[in-house]
Amino acid sequence: MAAPSTDEKPIVSDEEFETSLPPLSDDMSAPLEPMAPGATGQAQAGPVAPIEPIEDAPPLDPAGQEAEIAAPLPPLSAFDTTPIADIAATNDEKAVEIRYATRVTGLAEVGLEERFRDLSALEDGDGVAANAAIIGARAREDEGLAVRLMKSLGYYDATAVSTITQTPTESRPVTATIAAVPGPLYKLGAITIDADPTVPPDLIPDALKLRSGEPIDAVRVQAAEAAVSLALPRNGYPFGEVGQRDILLDGVTHVGDYTLPVKIGPRGSFGGIRTAGDAVFDARHIDVLTRFDRGRLYDSAMVDDLRDALIATSLFSTVSVEPVRTGEAGPDGTEYVDLLVRQTRGPARTLAAQAGYSTGQGIRAEVSWTHRNLFPPEGALILTGVAGTQEQGASATFRRSNAGRRDRTFQLIASALRSDLQAYTGLTGTLSARISYDSTPIWQKEFTYAYGAEFVGTSEDRYDFAKSARDRGVYFIAAVPLFAGWDKSDDLLNPTRGFRVKLNLSPETSVRGAARPYVRGMIEGTAYYPVSDSIVLAGRARFGSIQGIERNDLAPSRRYYAGGGGSVRGFGYQELGPRAPDGKPIGGRSFNEFAVEARYRFGNFGIVPFIDAGQVYEGTLPRLTDLRFGAGIGGRLYTNFGPLRVDVATPIAKKPGESRIALYISIGQAF
Repeated sequence: MAAPSTDEKPIVSDEEFETSLPPLSDDMSAPLEPMAPGATGQAQAGPVAPIEPIEDAPPLDPAGQEAEIAAPLPPLSAFDTTPIADIAATNDEKAVEIRYATRVTGLAEVGLEERFRDLSALEDGDGVAANAAIIGARAREDEGLAVRLMKSLGYYDATAVSTITQTPTESRPVTATIAAVPGPLYKLGAITIDADPTVPPDLIPDALKLRSGEPIDAVRVQAAEAAVSLALPRNGYPFGEVGQRDILLDGVTHVGDYTLPVKIGPRGSFGGIRTAGDAVFDARHIDVLTRFDRGRLYDSAMVDDLRDALIATSLFSTVSVEPVRTGEAGPDGTEYVDLLVRQTRGPARTLAAQAGYSTGQGIRAEVSWTHRNLFPPEGALILTGVAGTQEQGASATFRRSNAGRRDRTFQLIASALRSDLQAYTGLTGTLSARISYDSTPIWQKEFTYAYGAEFVGTSEDRYDFAKSARDRGVYFIAAVPLFAGWDKSDDLLNPTRGFRVKLNLSPETSVRGAARPYVRGMIEGTAYYPVSDSIVLAGRARFGSIQGIERNDLAPSRRYYAGGGGSVRGFGYQELGPRAPDGKPIGGRSFNEFAVEARYRFGNFGIVPFIDAGQVYEGTLPRLTDLRFGAGIGGRLYTNFGPLRVDVATPIAKKPGESRIALYISIGQAF
């Protein structure tokens, strides 16, 4: 590299530089002297104007600047977090999409792949993401999911790793892989229950049902602990509490020692009833609804049943039942436990309507207004109106539910009805009283019964064979209807197995000029057999007889008839049986009916092919001759209040004057 030439003249000589410097003072604190103009060797354009101060400039505040720097960051919610792809979409530009595939390894071997995919964030994204970062975030979330699922089965050393790879030749150019490694399966070792002694001694272990050597399955462990929580109050321990489990894992032996603390509390027996809140019932009436006596060992199932019975009255907006300690000694070393019923009054009035249709009977609609607690407790007033093709009427009913005993009902009914049926026309007034012990949806009883009294005044037309013409007469009837039922079916509204037997017996006296006592009786049996999970065979047989009176002395409305949706389908209402010379049914003193159905259900729908048979006879005993048959098919829509039924049937060997097709629409199964 060439050295600089010594002949070159410096821009500023040393002498000029030294002379341009201001003299320095010996006082180190003195201010510097100003430099002479042009001292730097640059041309001076002119005098320099002084800089004017800024009047409104705020003074410097180093402390304020530091405070601002130290201030917390604004929250994330203050920022616009809309993804770029979404912003582009809102600006009518095509959003960016990355299509990806999800691959899982290691979970199928332990039976978790299907559940993993149900919960997977990658699967939930349907294989589409706005960018690679979102795919990565979903994959990391699925890593944790895979580990949690494996640990829930006892694989406590489980690991999972996610990888994102490009597959440009595939239809989805990105593949997210979750690789799971379950590791060894941990099993239960020693099982310790930390609790005071119970009666019986094995109450908690028998309910827990965990055994050493079983996998530490989280679902099974939680279910076992829940079983203990249920078993304690069902066996006299209403205040029992299951604590937090402790499982000590050994990474060498892959065994976990299990400890469960349980506070059992005092062993209790039922005491009294207390009430709180806006009371609908007092303690005395609530006690009528219970299915236990004072001193019986506490059982939470009985408490749940009492709560269900209170709810079934439909008089509460909210109601709860909870145990309360009394400190009072009970039998067998127990402590009396009172039940506190917290009540909130609900609406007591109901307006309801129902309608149906059947060939031969036409349309029938019924509207009712009910006040369920007009005469407390549970004294209801029910006003009903009926309008139909062949019936019009009204009735008033007083009903006392749970009358001195749970599910025992007392009813007093006054009604007026106009009938225009194929067999007769009539104007009927009825006054009746009835006491019944019935099954309910929350308590289906094996044995039920009813008894009562009935007084009827009716004006009806009949065919007088002596005059060979119809005439109208007035009948006064007194009856004592009796009923007994035996129910071994599995469901009140939609039985699928078991059987039922019903017996009706009614001693009566008919007065038209002279008193004529007689007895009406009917017996019915139904059976249900499940062929498979979706098919149930159902059958019915019913027989009736009237003893002690001639048919022509009976009021037409008290005779037996057959045909219709609740009888022999395929025929119109009252269409079967003997007929008068004018062609109208005249009824009989005995009858029989048979029916067979195959009920096929799929989901909330069903198809029911059926065959019915039956006949009405003039004599007092039914025979198996001259049976008429009807066949058809029905549809069912199953709801929470019972099945809706639509049946279409036709008579076999149809006779002149009979309908070719009969249609029936109603609520509930045919039997």
